[in-house]
Amino acid sequence: MTILVGTRDGVYRTAAVPVEDANQVLDSGDTPRICTFPAVDGVFAASESGLYRSVDDGQTWENLGIPREEVYSVVASADGERLYAGTHPAHLYVSTDDGDSWAELEGFQDLPSRDQWHTPRHRNEAHIRNLGVHPETPDRVVAGVEVGGVHISDDSGATWTERREGVHDDVHHVFILDPDEYVASTGDGLYRTRDTGQSWTRLDTDLDHRYFREAFALDGRLYAAAARSSPGTWSGKNRADGILVESTDSGESLEAVSYPGEPEEVVLAWTAIDGTVLAGTNDGRLINRDANGMWTDAGQVPAGIRSLAVY
Repeated sequence: MTILVGTRDGVYRTAAVPVEDANQVLDSGDTPRICTFPAVDGVFAASESGLYRSVDDGQTWENLGIPREEVYSVVASADGERLYAGTHPAHLYVSTDDGDSWAELEGFQDLPSRDQWHTPRHRNEAHIRNLGVHPETPDRVVAGVEVGGVHISDDSGATWTERREGVHDDVHHVFILDPDEYVASTGDGLYRTRDTGQSWTRLDTDLDHRYFREAFALDGRLYAAAARSSPGTWSGKNRADGILVESTDSGESLEAVSYPGEPEEVVLAWTAIDGTVLAGTNDGRLINRDANGMWTDAGQVPAGIRSLAVY
C-alpha cells in the first residue's frame, strides 16, 4: 500500500498508518489534488507548479506540461480516453493521448457568467477548483469554480450549462454521489442536488459553521467538515474552530462527531483506506475512522494537508 499526501509544501509518501515516516517525493508547492483513476495508469498531482504523474508508486514524477502552470483539478473519463485539467485562471484543458498533449476546451469560456468569476485572494481571478465524472454518465463533466459556481457539460466538455442557481458561488468541491446527485462544499454552506444541479438544497442550516472545503462518502455514509469562517481567521484564539459531521441519510441530518485536533484544526481532505476513511487536517494531522466509528490519530506530515490518495 502507498499513501500519498498532497500538502502546501508538495507531496509526501508513506506506506502505512499510523504514519511514522513520511518522505517528500515531489517539491511541487501547494498541491490541492492527488488522484488515481481506474482506467488510467499512475497517480496524478495537481499543483501550483503544474500537473504531474507518477507511475512508480510516487517515487518519481513527470510534469505533463499543461499550458497554464497553476493546476487545481484533474479527472479522467470513465474509459480513460480523456484527461481533463482545470487551472488558475479558470481554463479547462483535455488530453486524448494519455497526457502527451493538451487542448483547451474553449466552450468553458462561453458560459454567460464568465466575466463575473473572481477570487479576491488570487489576483481577483477564479479557478476550476474541482472536476468530477460518474461512470454511468460517461460524457458528463462537472466543474466547480471558485468563485463562479457549478457548471455541467454533457458532451465531454465541448459545451457547458450553468447550474449556479441555489448554490453559493464560492465552490470548493463537488462530490459525485450518483449520476444526478452531487454534494457541493462552498465557502458559505453545504448543498445537495438530486437533479444534476437544476435545484439545490442547503444541508447545514442547523450548524453554526459555514466554511466547507470538501465532502466524502463511503458505504452510504456522508462525511463533511467545516470551519466557522474562512482560512484568513484561522490564526486566532480558536484557530480553525472546526467541526466534523457525518450523515447516513444523504445529508438530511448531520451529526457532529469528535476527532483528534478539534476544534483548532479542520479536515480538508479525505480518502478511503482498508474499507474505512482516512482524513487530513490543515495542520498536517492524519486521522482514521476505526471499526467502531471513532476517529483516532494516524500520524503527522510536515505541512498542512490538501489532498490524499491511497493505492
